[in-house]
Formats: sequence, structure tokens, C-alpha cells
Amino acid sequence: MTKTELAYTGIYTDWTREAILAEVEKQMKPSRFQHVLRVEACSIQLAEKYGAAVEACSLAALLHDFSKEHDPESMKAIVLSEGMDSEMTGYGSEIMHGPVGAYYAKTLFGITDEAILGAIRQHTIGGETMTLIGKVLFIADYIESGRAFKGVDEARRLAADSLDEAAYFKIEKTIIHLVKKELPIYTGTIYVYNSWIQRKVGKSE
Repeated sequence: MTKTELAYTGIYTDWTREAILAEVEKQMKPSRFQHVLRVEACSIQLAEKYGAAVEACSLAALLHDFSKEHDPESMKAIVLSEGMDSEMTGYGSEIMHGPVGAYYAKTLFGITDEAILGAIRQHTIGGETMTLIGKVLFIADYIESGRAFKGVDEARRLAADSLDEAAYFKIEKTIIHLVKKELPIYTGTIYVYNSWIQRKVGKSE
């Protein structure tokens, strides 16, 4: 299935792909919009490879950074009014934009599928548990074709064999990066790492 063949109406949302693209494009600078399109392309490839719902993965990808460039104060207001973890407000857009993006996916675009909402919510730090759609977006955001950081080739190699191995790689590298930069780590990120490392160690015993 190609992007031009996708038709969301009546499946996950009443919005057409074209209308979603137009709204998403308004929310961000051109370079980020191109990133979103690359994440969608990568998500579709991973969905087809691993048997995930292609249209659901496409939708999650298109909306994952919807709030990334929104005013931090407006995001804080949503976090607090919706009863999200208030600790997020101390970490800026980097942590808040996933959960806030899921809020807009539901309230603006009418998406009620929890797998899509959860994927958007978790795409930055991951989740202690993740659906297949969640893993697809989490990895696609990390390895899309425009990424050029040290280690991305290894992440792509892992993703070709196992979404779980690629997800653990991303989670581990994120923790290492934050420690090396001497940056504070959001508690939720630590919970995610602990959950994944415990499962990984358990598998090796």
C-alpha cells in the first residue's frame, strides 16, 4: 500500500490524509514537516514488514510532532488541565509534545484508537509497554532517512531484524546521551529504561 492509496475516512478519523497534511504543515517549520513525511514513509515500510496496521501507523506518524513547536505555556496548560504528569512541565517541549500531540489527535482530529494515541504519546521516550504501532513510530522517528547521527546505521540494522532490539537500543542510547550531557532525566524515561532492561536481562538468563 502506498501513501496515495491511504484513505482514513470512516476508519480512524473523518479527516482525509490531505486535510491532515495541510493542518500539520501549518504547525511547524518546513524542515520539520519534511521530517514528518519521512517518518511516515519509514513507518509504512516498518508496518508492512512487521504486519502492523499501515493506515494507523501512517496517521500516528503524521501527527507525532503536531505540538512540537507549540508555545510551551500552552502545552503546560493542557498537561495540567488534562491531569497528565505535571513533572513533564519542567522538561519543555521535548517531553510534553508527545502527550499533548495525542491530546490534539483525539480532540481535533477525532481519533479514538488507543494504539494510535498511545504511539503518539510515547514516541519520544517510549513506554514501559508498547503496542506494535507504538514501536513502529518510536523506531521510524529514530531511523528515518534524514537522520545522520552516530549509531543510526546500527539502529537501522537492528530494526531490519527486530523492533524490540531497535527500541531497546534507542532507549539505552537516549539515557547515555543525557548522562554524558549532564542533563536531568525525566522520571518517566528512567521507568521506561528500567522496564526494558529488566526484560532484556530476563531473556538472557
